[in-house]
Amino acid sequence: MNKTRSNKIANKTDKVRINNSIKSSEVRLIDENGNQCGIISLEKAQKMANEASLDLVEIASNTNPPVCKILNFGKYKYDKERQKKINKKKQHVVNVKEIRIRPNTDKHDLIIKINKAQKFLLKGDKLKVTIMFRGREFLRQEAGYDLLNNVKDVLSEISVVDKEPNMQGRRLSLILSPK
Repeated sequence: MNKTRSNKIANKTDKVRINNSIKSSEVRLIDENGNQCGIISLEKAQKMANEASLDLVEIASNTNPPVCKILNFGKYKYDKERQKKINKKKQHVVNVKEIRIRPNTDKHDLIIKINKAQKFLLKGDKLKVTIMFRGREFLRQEAGYDLLNNVKDVLSEISVVDKEPNMQGRRLSLILSPK
């Protein structure tokens, strides 16, 4: 299977120059202990890396001169991948969950729907409460607005209103987000 052009570009930006692939004649060197050695020639930096039996890795290529560090490249690559995985785990994607209610939904059913809504909000997801009108129910929109305001009041302790109730066709909706 052929790779797309965007994948090739992404792979090129991920590559780090090490040892002989560094192109600059002078580099700003950081030794294995983290001390700055200043701006020195590339040959001298490579000699220092060979003496320490470590690699010369270009950390920041966009500066002039580029910043290079003497370190174990295998360990550096492993730590970078590990940090990327940790950051990916910490990311939380906010989902929009929806609860649909009819204007003549029974009180007990409404309590169950509100409990489910609380679970969504406590989990960190946004919530869209929708009231669907069918047939002649559309003529009594005030009942829908009252129902949404009731739900909004019950959930006000754990949520903030993102979007006030508004009509979209035969649906009346309200969007809440967690505090």
